[in-house]
Amino acid sequence: MNATKQLLSRLAFASVWFTLTAALHAAPIPDDCKVGDFVLGSQAWTFNHFTVFEAIEKTALTGGKTIEFFPGQKLSLEQPEIKWDHNASDEIIQKVKDQLAKNHIRAVNYGVVYPKGGAEEWRKIFEFAKKMELYGITTESVQDLDIIEPLVKEFDIKVGIHEHYKRPEDPSYKVWDPNYVLSVVKDRDPRIGACADTGHWATSGFTPLDCVKLLHGRIISVHLKERKAIGTQLPDCVYGTGVSNIKGILDELKRQGFTGNISIEYENHWDYSVPEVAQCVGFVRGYNTRPTP
Repeated sequence: MNATKQLLSRLAFASVWFTLTAALHAAPIPDDCKVGDFVLGSQAWTFNHFTVFEAIEKTALTGGKTIEFFPGQKLSLEQPEIKWDHNASDEIIQKVKDQLAKNHIRAVNYGVVYPKGGAEEWRKIFEFAKKMELYGITTESVQDLDIIEPLVKEFDIKVGIHEHYKRPEDPSYKVWDPNYVLSVVKDRDPRIGACADTGHWATSGFTPLDCVKLLHGRIISVHLKERKAIGTQLPDCVYGTGVSNIKGILDELKRQGFTGNISIEYENHWDYSVPEVAQCVGFVRGYNTRPTP
């Protein structure tokens, strides 16, 4: 009898432990979030002249399936005084979830975040990501990786190191270089890697496809941009009309077995970009039918 009681007790403990740990895990991105071969949608920054609710609606209009939020966007036309970020109340979070459900869009990522509150704020960010069932978080705060890594393990939520373009006047800014990003993530938990921003790489003088190859196995998410030239800060253009070799990048991501989210971050024609973003979605949907340039 004692042995039976001990077994039942262990089974009960195991059940409770499984429930608690499962609750901490971010949901994987489901296949119905894919456009063609890739999980695809918008970075809400594309629609930063609008509210969160409008960004969700516009993402749906483009044919995208997912959205990556950024902190600080106005919530809605009805409540413009409320800013959307990881400090949101459960009530506001539910309103955003309802808007996502209404438009059949899934939230998958959040960033770029630059928390100043140390471990306490980072925990709040991960707790927010868990509530939103996000796949990942995007940041440039490489100095906080010792704080971030235990949270990645605890919550099973991925973190991608984002990069803006090179700042010649600021030598302390290093994440523009994919070699540097690789150096700081390569010995970390495999759920820590890069958020590959192909546009900023191009501005910094890199060939984006080379950067994607360099970061093989360490790409968490992608801010996929098309540029008209390498080495200049030109505005974004529709996929397939520039020099970024979007098809080659998609081919390489597929070869690498990439399963993260691709966010279209279209930094051009801010007030009327939906048609052009929709063309980018269409490019990804039919990219397998296009010859390699």
